[in-house]
Amino acid sequence: MQAYDGELGAAVARAQEGDEAAFAVAYRLVQPGLLGYVRGIVGDDAEDVAADAWLEIARDLGRFKGDGAGFRGWTATIARHRALDHLRRLKVRPRASALEQDLLELPGAHSTYDQALESLSTERALELVRSLPRDQAEAVLLRVVVGLDGPAAARVLGKRPGAVRTAAHRGLKGLARRLGVTGVTQEDPRTLGESK
Repeated sequence: MQAYDGELGAAVARAQEGDEAAFAVAYRLVQPGLLGYVRGIVGDDAEDVAADAWLEIARDLGRFKGDGAGFRGWTATIARHRALDHLRRLKVRPRASALEQDLLELPGAHSTYDQALESLSTERALELVRSLPRDQAEAVLLRVVVGLDGPAAARVLGKRPGAVRTAAHRGLKGLARRLGVTGVTQEDPRTLGESK
């Protein structure tokens, strides 16, 4: 996703000047990850919630200041607020974060990211991510699906970057355990989701 940030930033700048085709380019670049993030929070209502978020994004586009990566973070923040509003309307309380014990694992030949996410279909992966404690699920979605770095994901969630990296790392380890993956390497949570 980061590879498209230059194109995204240019499209957003043109869209802010009224170029509708440029807004369509920005939408095309951001929507898949944004929809995956929202689906991880609200499930089957994701398309409606994402549509509400895009209405707000379009309305407030003139107020956005930043580059392509900043735009992805800004749209994720708006989508998160719409998703949480949706859950409140449904009177569904987000799960409290469960305390998770850190388990020591022996290094293996495969990384958590590769084993836990790339081997699954998108729907199955999102279903598994939704089964994680909320803080871990959102951290994994923002880092891996939306493609935000630690500081950007932390801004969306209103947390410290280290807390988001740790939550994403624990979430991916939890996914690996749910999948029965053995021999998973312990990736450094400071580099989780960064380009290799």
